[in-house]
Amino acid sequence: MVSKAVAKYVHALHLKKFRLRHGAFLVEGGKSVQELLSSGLLTERLFLTAEFAAKIPSVPASIPLEVVSEEELTRLGTLSTNNTALAVARLPEEPPLRPTTHGLLLALDQVRDPGNLGTLIRLADWYGLQGVVCSDTCADPWAPKTVAATMGSFTRVPIWQRELPDWLASLPKDVAVYGADLEGDNVHKLNLSPNGVLIMGSESHGMRPEVEAHLTRRLHIPGVGGAESLNVAVSAAILLDNFYRHM
Repeated sequence: MVSKAVAKYVHALHLKKFRLRHGAFLVEGGKSVQELLSSGLLTERLFLTAEFAAKIPSVPASIPLEVVSEEELTRLGTLSTNNTALAVARLPEEPPLRPTTHGLLLALDQVRDPGNLGTLIRLADWYGLQGVVCSDTCADPWAPKTVAATMGSFTRVPIWQRELPDWLASLPKDVAVYGADLEGDNVHKLNLSPNGVLIMGSESHGMRPEVEAHLTRRLHIPGVGGAESLNVAVSAAILLDNFYRHM
Protein backbone atom coordinates (compact mmCIF):
# COMPACT_ATOMS: atom_id res chain seq x y z
CA MET A 1 0.00 0.00 0.00
CA VAL A 2 1.48 3.33 -1.09
CA SER A 3 1.72 5.80 1.79
CA LYS A 4 -0.39 8.95 1.75
CA ALA A 5 2.73 11.12 1.59
CA VAL A 6 4.10 9.29 -1.44
CA ALA A 7 0.70 9.29 -3.18
CA LYS A 8 0.38 13.05 -2.55
CA TYR A 9 3.83 13.62 -4.05
CA VAL A 10 3.05 11.56 -7.17
CA HIS A 11 -0.29 13.32 -7.65
CA ALA A 12 1.45 16.71 -7.35
CA LEU A 13 3.62 15.79 -10.34
CA HIS A 14 0.50 15.75 -12.52
CA LEU A 15 0.88 19.57 -12.53
CA LYS A 16 3.65 21.58 -14.18
CA LYS A 17 4.27 23.92 -11.24
CA PHE A 18 5.05 20.97 -8.98
CA ARG A 19 7.19 19.25 -11.63
CA LEU A 20 9.30 22.40 -11.73
CA ARG A 21 9.30 22.77 -7.95
CA HIS A 22 10.41 19.20 -7.32
CA GLY A 23 12.56 18.77 -10.45
CA ALA A 24 10.75 15.54 -11.29
CA PHE A 25 8.20 14.14 -13.74
CA LEU A 26 6.05 11.04 -14.27
CA VAL A 27 6.65 8.24 -16.75
CA GLU A 28 3.66 5.95 -17.28
CA GLY A 29 3.27 2.62 -19.04
CA GLY A 30 5.53 -0.39 -19.32
CA LYS A 31 7.35 0.55 -22.55
CA SER A 32 8.12 4.11 -21.43
CA VAL A 33 9.31 2.95 -18.01
CA GLN A 34 11.58 0.33 -19.56
CA GLU A 35 13.03 3.03 -21.84
CA LEU A 36 13.62 5.18 -18.76
CA LEU A 37 15.38 2.38 -16.87
CA SER A 38 17.71 1.69 -19.79
CA SER A 39 18.57 5.37 -20.27
CA GLY A 40 20.90 7.77 -18.52
CA LEU A 41 18.03 9.60 -16.82
CA LEU A 42 17.70 9.19 -13.06
CA THR A 43 14.77 7.19 -11.76
CA GLU A 44 13.65 8.38 -8.34
CA ARG A 45 10.90 5.89 -7.55
CA LEU A 46 9.19 2.99 -9.29
CA PHE A 47 5.74 1.39 -9.01
CA LEU A 48 5.02 -1.93 -10.73
CA THR A 49 2.21 -4.44 -10.82
CA ALA A 50 3.29 -7.94 -9.78
CA GLU A 51 2.55 -9.28 -13.27
CA PHE A 52 4.73 -6.69 -14.97
CA ALA A 53 7.51 -6.98 -12.38
CA ALA A 54 7.85 -10.65 -13.28
CA LYS A 55 8.44 -9.80 -16.96
CA ILE A 56 11.23 -7.25 -16.72
CA PRO A 57 14.92 -7.55 -15.77
CA SER A 58 15.87 -6.86 -12.19
CA VAL A 59 15.65 -3.22 -11.10
CA PRO A 60 18.78 -1.63 -9.57
CA ALA A 61 18.66 -1.86 -5.78
CA SER A 62 19.23 1.89 -5.52
CA ILE A 63 15.75 2.63 -6.93
CA PRO A 64 12.90 2.47 -4.37
CA LEU A 65 10.34 0.04 -5.76
CA GLU A 66 6.79 -0.76 -4.70
CA VAL A 67 4.63 -3.55 -6.12
CA VAL A 68 1.03 -2.34 -6.26
CA SER A 69 -2.31 -3.42 -7.65
CA GLU A 70 -3.54 -2.28 -11.05
CA GLU A 71 -6.22 -0.19 -9.33
CA GLU A 72 -3.69 1.57 -7.10
CA LEU A 73 -1.34 2.18 -10.02
CA THR A 74 -4.16 3.72 -12.05
CA ARG A 75 -5.12 5.99 -9.14
CA LEU A 76 -1.55 7.26 -8.86
CA GLY A 77 -1.20 8.24 -12.51
CA THR A 78 -3.06 10.03 -15.28
CA LEU A 79 -3.92 7.09 -17.56
CA SER A 80 -7.47 5.75 -17.60
CA THR A 81 -6.01 2.31 -16.89
CA ASN A 82 -2.47 1.18 -16.15
CA ASN A 83 -1.62 -2.47 -15.52
CA THR A 84 2.15 -2.23 -15.90
CA ALA A 85 4.30 0.53 -14.42
CA LEU A 86 4.73 4.13 -13.30
CA ALA A 87 7.97 5.88 -12.43
CA VAL A 88 9.06 9.18 -10.96
CA ALA A 89 12.12 10.47 -12.84
CA ARG A 90 14.35 13.47 -12.29
CA LEU A 91 14.12 16.26 -14.84
CA PRO A 92 17.33 16.16 -16.89
CA GLU A 93 19.69 19.10 -16.93
CA GLU A 94 19.65 21.01 -20.19
CA PRO A 95 22.80 20.41 -22.24
CA PRO A 96 24.42 23.46 -23.85
CA LEU A 97 22.37 24.79 -26.76
CA ARG A 98 24.82 25.70 -29.50
CA PRO A 99 23.23 25.72 -32.96
CA THR A 100 25.73 25.24 -35.74
CA THR A 101 25.68 24.95 -39.50
CA HIS A 102 26.23 21.20 -39.09
CA GLY A 103 23.05 19.40 -38.04
CA LEU A 104 19.38 20.28 -37.76
CA LEU A 105 17.39 21.51 -34.77
CA LEU A 106 13.60 21.46 -34.57
CA ALA A 107 12.05 24.59 -33.01
CA LEU A 108 8.40 24.69 -31.99
CA ASP A 109 6.28 27.81 -31.57
CA GLN A 110 3.12 27.54 -29.47
CA VAL A 111 2.53 23.82 -30.09
CA ARG A 112 0.03 23.41 -27.29
CA ASP A 113 -1.25 19.88 -27.82
CA PRO A 114 0.80 17.39 -25.72
CA GLY A 115 0.17 14.57 -28.18
CA ASN A 116 1.51 16.61 -31.09
CA LEU A 117 4.49 17.76 -29.04
CA GLY A 118 5.32 14.20 -28.06
CA THR A 119 5.06 13.04 -31.67
CA LEU A 120 7.39 15.87 -32.78
CA ILE A 121 9.96 14.80 -30.17
CA ARG A 122 9.63 11.25 -31.49
CA LEU A 123 10.24 12.53 -35.04
CA ALA A 124 13.37 14.32 -33.83
CA ASP A 125 14.57 10.99 -32.43
CA TRP A 126 13.78 9.13 -35.68
CA TYR A 127 15.77 11.55 -37.82
CA GLY A 128 18.58 11.98 -35.31
CA LEU A 129 18.11 15.72 -34.88
CA GLN A 130 20.29 17.72 -32.49
CA GLY A 131 17.22 18.31 -30.32
CA VAL A 132 13.98 20.25 -29.93
CA VAL A 133 13.66 23.89 -28.83
CA CYS A 134 10.21 24.67 -27.42
CA SER A 135 8.82 28.16 -27.03
CA ASP A 136 7.71 29.00 -23.52
CA THR A 137 4.14 28.92 -24.88
CA CYS A 138 4.34 25.25 -25.95
CA ALA A 139 2.80 22.41 -24.00
CA ASP A 140 5.05 21.17 -21.22
CA PRO A 141 7.47 18.62 -22.73
CA TRP A 142 7.53 16.81 -19.35
CA ALA A 143 3.76 16.51 -18.92
CA PRO A 144 2.63 12.87 -18.65
CA LYS A 145 0.69 13.01 -21.95
CA THR A 146 3.68 14.47 -23.79
CA VAL A 147 6.08 11.92 -22.33
CA ALA A 148 3.72 9.07 -23.25
CA ALA A 149 3.37 10.36 -26.85
CA THR A 150 7.15 10.31 -27.35
CA MET A 151 7.07 6.50 -27.01
CA GLY A 152 10.38 6.55 -25.15
CA SER A 153 12.10 9.24 -27.25
CA PHE A 154 12.08 11.59 -24.24
CA THR A 155 15.12 9.64 -23.01
CA ARG A 156 17.19 10.36 -26.14
CA VAL A 157 16.25 13.81 -27.46
CA PRO A 158 17.68 16.97 -25.85
CA ILE A 159 14.88 19.45 -25.13
CA TRP A 160 15.23 23.15 -24.41
CA GLN A 161 12.59 25.70 -23.44
CA ARG A 162 13.29 29.24 -24.62
CA GLU A 163 11.67 32.58 -25.40
CA LEU A 164 11.80 31.75 -29.09
CA PRO A 165 12.04 35.22 -30.74
CA ASP A 166 14.94 36.17 -28.45
CA TRP A 167 16.71 32.86 -29.05
CA LEU A 168 16.32 33.15 -32.83
CA ALA A 169 17.70 36.68 -32.72
CA SER A 170 20.82 35.35 -30.98
CA LEU A 171 21.65 32.80 -33.70
CA PRO A 172 24.76 33.29 -35.82
CA LYS A 173 23.93 34.90 -39.16
CA ASP A 174 25.09 31.86 -41.13
CA VAL A 175 22.57 29.49 -39.46
CA ALA A 176 19.69 28.79 -41.88
CA VAL A 177 16.18 29.11 -40.40
CA TYR A 178 13.40 27.27 -42.26
CA GLY A 179 9.65 27.38 -41.79
CA ALA A 180 6.45 26.27 -43.51
CA ASP A 181 4.62 28.89 -45.59
CA LEU A 182 1.87 28.60 -48.23
CA GLU A 183 3.83 31.07 -50.37
CA GLY A 184 7.14 29.25 -49.87
CA ASP A 185 9.20 27.11 -52.24
CA ASN A 186 7.86 23.69 -53.23
CA VAL A 187 9.73 21.40 -50.83
CA HIS A 188 9.63 18.49 -53.31
CA LYS A 189 11.68 20.47 -55.84
CA LEU A 190 14.44 21.47 -53.45
CA ASN A 191 17.70 19.78 -52.52
CA LEU A 192 17.75 20.58 -48.80
CA SER A 193 20.67 19.96 -46.50
CA PRO A 194 19.83 18.97 -42.87
CA ASN A 195 21.59 21.92 -41.28
CA GLY A 196 20.15 24.85 -39.35
CA VAL A 197 16.77 25.24 -37.63
CA LEU A 198 13.33 24.08 -38.80
CA ILE A 199 10.48 25.98 -37.12
CA MET A 200 6.99 24.54 -36.84
CA GLY A 201 4.15 26.76 -35.67
CA SER A 202 1.02 26.14 -33.63
CA GLU A 203 -1.72 23.80 -34.79
CA SER A 204 -4.22 26.63 -35.20
CA HIS A 205 -2.34 29.81 -36.01
CA GLY A 206 1.09 28.89 -37.31
CA MET A 207 4.12 30.90 -36.27
CA ARG A 208 3.85 34.21 -34.49
CA PRO A 209 4.96 37.17 -36.64
CA GLU A 210 7.93 37.84 -34.35
CA VAL A 211 9.10 34.25 -34.92
CA GLU A 212 8.33 34.20 -38.65
CA ALA A 213 10.45 37.34 -39.08
CA HIS A 214 13.59 35.25 -38.47
CA LEU A 215 13.00 32.81 -41.36
CA THR A 216 15.69 32.73 -44.01
CA ARG A 217 13.80 30.26 -46.25
CA ARG A 218 10.12 29.40 -46.54
CA LEU A 219 8.99 25.90 -47.49
CA HIS A 220 5.65 24.82 -48.97
CA ILE A 221 4.16 21.32 -48.98
CA PRO A 222 2.00 21.14 -52.15
CA GLY A 223 -1.33 19.33 -52.07
CA VAL A 224 -4.02 18.57 -54.64
CA GLY A 225 -6.95 17.68 -52.38
CA GLY A 226 -9.43 19.77 -50.48
CA ALA A 227 -8.03 19.62 -46.94
CA GLU A 228 -7.55 23.06 -45.42
CA SER A 229 -4.33 22.19 -43.61
CA LEU A 230 -2.12 19.45 -42.22
CA ASN A 231 -1.52 18.44 -38.62
CA VAL A 232 1.70 20.05 -37.35
CA ALA A 233 3.38 16.68 -36.71
CA VAL A 234 2.41 15.41 -40.18
CA SER A 235 3.79 18.60 -41.74
CA ALA A 236 7.02 18.26 -39.79
CA ALA A 237 7.40 14.64 -40.88
CA ILE A 238 7.02 15.57 -44.56
CA LEU A 239 9.51 18.44 -44.29
CA LEU A 240 12.05 16.40 -42.33
CA ASP A 241 11.84 13.57 -44.83
CA ASN A 242 12.75 16.01 -47.56
CA PHE A 243 15.76 17.19 -45.58
CA TYR A 244 16.92 13.59 -45.16
CA ARG A 245 15.78 12.02 -48.44
CA HIS A 246 19.38 11.38 -49.57
CA MET A 247 20.60 9.85 -46.30
